[in-house]
Order: sequence, then structure tokens, then C-alpha cells
Amino acid sequence: MKFECSELNLWKEALSSYSTRLESLNKPNLISFDDFYRNQLPPILRNRNPNPYITTAELSKLMQWKLTRGKWRPRLLDFVSSLDEAAVKSASEKAFQSLPDVSKAVSELTVLKGVGPATASAVLAAYAPDVAPFMSDEAMVAALGNSKDYSLKQYLLFANKLQTKAKELSSENETFTPSDVERALWSSAMETKQLASHPDADSKVKPSKSSKRKRKP
Repeated sequence: MKFECSELNLWKEALSSYSTRLESLNKPNLISFDDFYRNQLPPILRNRNPNPYITTAELSKLMQWKLTRGKWRPRLLDFVSSLDEAAVKSASEKAFQSLPDVSKAVSELTVLKGVGPATASAVLAAYAPDVAPFMSDEAMVAALGNSKDYSLKQYLLFANKLQTKAKELSSENETFTPSDVERALWSSAMETKQLASHPDADSKVKPSKSSKRKRKP
């Protein structure tokens, strides 16, 4: 599925396949990490309103989710796990309060060692999925053509494209968030990779024309 695709059903199908694609990776703890990130962390953060923040332990688990779903970089996890609790709370409070100014919010988080724009986007997406999508490699490639530039400038371009796509796919009866768009793109990319490595896994063998002909007795 290309980013330019405007068929809602295809986007919904890709999004609904997210959990299946996740399981197919067979990565230890990924399912539990993803459950924490998508289902447990968001209400935890919102319950801290009007001054929401994230703790070092939560940020560390978020980083484990990010690295397990994507590329494993153990040094980043070490950096984040050793961050000062007060520093993490202060930076994340300022970041959440900066929304919907995504640029300012990301900048508030990237003062923390080990937290770049991609990790900052994951933190923001957990709290405000309707504003800030996670900067995944797969979605970056789909939306911008590459995933090599992890600068704030590149993230702002990425976020804007996914916000626009989310609005395009949404209607009175259907709500698509930028985070939904990211997950659909990730799911679609995973499907493409899996089909490339196992070309016969998702295809049905079609009978040849010759097999359809009736043999003479």
C-alpha cells in the first residue's frame, strides 16, 4: 500500500492487521511491550492531567518497545534507564504542556540523554496520538522516501504529512489519527517484507488452464 493511496478500506485493513504482523515477528516480549505502549501507558499519562509526565521506568519500557519493534540499540536503553527521575519528569511535563506545538514538545524531550526526535515522538504519540505520530523507519520510508534523517526538521515534515493523511481518511463516521496512519504503514511494510521472504506464504495456488480441461476417456 502506497502512502498516496486514498482507499479507506485498504488503510483499515492494514491497521486491523497490525497485531497479526506484530506477532509474526516472533520477537521476545514484543507483544507485552506493545500492550504496555498502546493500551496501558496512554491512560496512565492522561490520568496525571493537568500536569502529565512520564517516569524514568515508563520511558525505559517505552524504549524497550521502540527498540524491539525496530532496530535494537542497547546503548540507548542504557542511557534512558540511567536518567534522573526529576529530569525526566520536568522535561516530559514541559513537552506535554507544549502540545499541540510539536516542534517545541520534541525539543523539550531531546534535552534528555538518549532521547532523540524518534524516541520523543513515541512519548508524545502515547499521550497525544491525534497530534504526534511515532517516527518509525517504515512510516518514514512510506511518507518521505527514506528513514536516514532523524532530525527535528524531518520529523516535522513527517508529522505534517501523517496529520494531513489522517484528515483525508477521516469522516463523520470514521476517525483516523496520525498514529493510526503510522501503524497502518508499518503493518503494510511488514506484510511486504514477509511476502518477499516467503513468496508462497500468502498466495493460493491457482489451477492452470491445462488442469481445467477435461481429459478424454
